[in-house]
Amino acid sequence: MPFARLAAATTPTCHIGLGLAAVGRPGYINLGRDRDLGEDRTVESLRERTHDLLDAAYAQGVRYFDAARSYGRSEEFLADWLRERPDADDVVVGSKWGYTYTADWSTDAEKHEVKDHGVATYDRQRAETDALLGDRLDLYQIHSLTPDSPALGDKELHARLAEAAAQGRTIGFSTSGPAQADAIRAALAVTVDGEPLFRTVQSTYNALETSAGPALAEAHDAGLTVIVKEGMANGRLADRHAPDVLRAVAEETALGCDAVALALVLRQPWAGVVLSGAATVSQLGSNLHAAVVDLDDDQVARLGTLVEAPEAYWERRGQLPWH
Repeated sequence: MPFARLAAATTPTCHIGLGLAAVGRPGYINLGRDRDLGEDRTVESLRERTHDLLDAAYAQGVRYFDAARSYGRSEEFLADWLRERPDADDVVVGSKWGYTYTADWSTDAEKHEVKDHGVATYDRQRAETDALLGDRLDLYQIHSLTPDSPALGDKELHARLAEAAAQGRTIGFSTSGPAQADAIRAALAVTVDGEPLFRTVQSTYNALETSAGPALAEAHDAGLTVIVKEGMANGRLADRHAPDVLRAVAEETALGCDAVALALVLRQPWAGVVLSGAATVSQLGSNLHAAVVDLDDDQVARLGTLVEAPEAYWERRGQLPWH
């Protein structure tokens, strides 16, 4: 498995990855985006920003990079960087299929992405991803499985994914919504010729939304690599928006709220890779301090008071505007 390369790494930041959702397209739901990106969001501007982030991440020990077909031009930007950095042959590259980007590089589109987990979409998007990333793609994930996703029962799709696995790709899935735990457990039961299909799971888990934790522990025990996304709750846990409890703990550690929020996730024994969704190099540097935060039991308990009901968390997330 490609993630064995991360397991063999010894840098403090090897368990932190860089997700490209925030920089592969001009619009996204993260809070503070206007301040982070400003008005210059041309393709070339975001390409340069993405490359700067990838350079900084690689230099500081990050070895997992995460893109998706729906993240605008994230795969293209990442592919360009990989061609320019042939020395970066030790990175693990993941992408996702299942959403189609429809905003046409606009921040005020009626719809920014359209979901479809059918075989036809897989075939089309797999070809698009292969054209950009080729044999540099290590991990291909179904994007945002929910318990009602047809992908969970589509035997033809399972056969296609198993074929990709036989060709050397690692096959995984991501989850979203208040029933993440149900989706994870349903996916763990999917087999092809008696063998589990999925080898990784990527889920939302943070100080506000912890409901997937027990299911992620089960996935880890079943041998899957667990990738955590949205550890910053789309900016709700960043310094400017952080709740008072998080601010107080961050002050005690003399580091940022972002580092503390990500450290809380990193301390979970099942967390294989925790993604930074940084949009600036300075944000990335602050996020990477999570690797050296040592939270005590009292601090963890106080942060535990921030947990929201999953339905409330996802309702709030669904109301975040595209900036």
